[in-house]
Amino acid sequence: MSDTGRFIRNVLIKALLLFLAISGIFALIHPMAALGRLSIYNRLVPGRVRLPYGEHPQSDYNLSLFNLDAMFASHEISARPVPGEFRIVLIGDSSTWGFLLPPDQTMAASINRRGVDNIHVYNIGYPTMSVTKDLLMMQSALRYHPDLIIWLVTLESLPQDTQLDSPILQHNADAVRALITRYRLRSDASDPRLITPTFWDRTIPGERRELADLVRLQLYGLLWAATGVDQSFPAHYDPPQKDLDPDASFDGRLPPSLSPDDLALDVLSAGREMAGNVPMWIVNEPIYVSTGRNSDIRYNFFYPRWAYDQYRGLLEGWCRAQAVNYLDAWDAIPAEDFSNSAIHRTPAGETLLADWLEAAIVKDGNVR
Repeated sequence: MSDTGRFIRNVLIKALLLFLAISGIFALIHPMAALGRLSIYNRLVPGRVRLPYGEHPQSDYNLSLFNLDAMFASHEISARPVPGEFRIVLIGDSSTWGFLLPPDQTMAASINRRGVDNIHVYNIGYPTMSVTKDLLMMQSALRYHPDLIIWLVTLESLPQDTQLDSPILQHNADAVRALITRYRLRSDASDPRLITPTFWDRTIPGERRELADLVRLQLYGLLWAATGVDQSFPAHYDPPQKDLDPDASFDGRLPPSLSPDDLALDVLSAGREMAGNVPMWIVNEPIYVSTGRNSDIRYNFFYPRWAYDQYRGLLEGWCRAQAVNYLDAWDAIPAEDFSNSAIHRTPAGETLLADWLEAAIVKDGNVR
């Protein structure tokens, strides 16, 4: 081998060894949270008005990722607080996030647009239905010192056996296990749905997708700032199912009774404990009520009547026992104001719910 060949070989070997050393140190330190907090949002571009979530990144100018620090760093809640602002955080599922809605037509945006007193509502809803997922989001939101937490829930987000189905929980296993331990949750910390990364997974090559997502989130921020678009959606979609199957089961359960043990009420208790001195309201969010075939058996595709009615009683009883302010909006929205499912609302439905919720907030009288 020539001197030049040996030189090139030695350089490549040294470069490889250096890269492996850096990658190993990266895995040991694992600075993904710190990297997630590096953001152009609320600095070079406006913060997003809802958490990043996108199924079609190139047209959504948005993407789904699992780095909670990056998600919240991109959100308007992480901007410098406005003096005297009364900060309300909305926690919930895709209906709170505003599925199939532009960002300026969500319930949170509707309340903010009215400029009531000094209220600002921060939309921390996130798609997928699990109150454990909501608890994880609440933990991050509390860092930004809200004055009121409004937690929108529905029966589909409460079954005990589906709590860990949400991908964002599965990819934040350490944080979820910490919640399970700290708040004595009934979920199993060793549940195989929770993903435990290997040492390789924590190296630079193992984190290459996540690192790329952090960069892409910043680049999409430029497009978000220029267009105000954070989700693309079809011009037409199928409305909620009106004619229903004659099936009385819910989540594999049959009538006549729904047990409190079937529901993750312990997670709601954890949320109350986590909130501490911050007031927390529970809102049973609106559902589509069918008048079609078999509507005497089921309210909609999700819910048989017997299970949903018992859930409402169980939830109200829990709130009363916990001294938590409870608002039941289950039938506050007419059927025509739901979009593509039994929980997703049209812009008109969002406005109606915003009216309803705003009236409750003002009536409460605790807004400074």
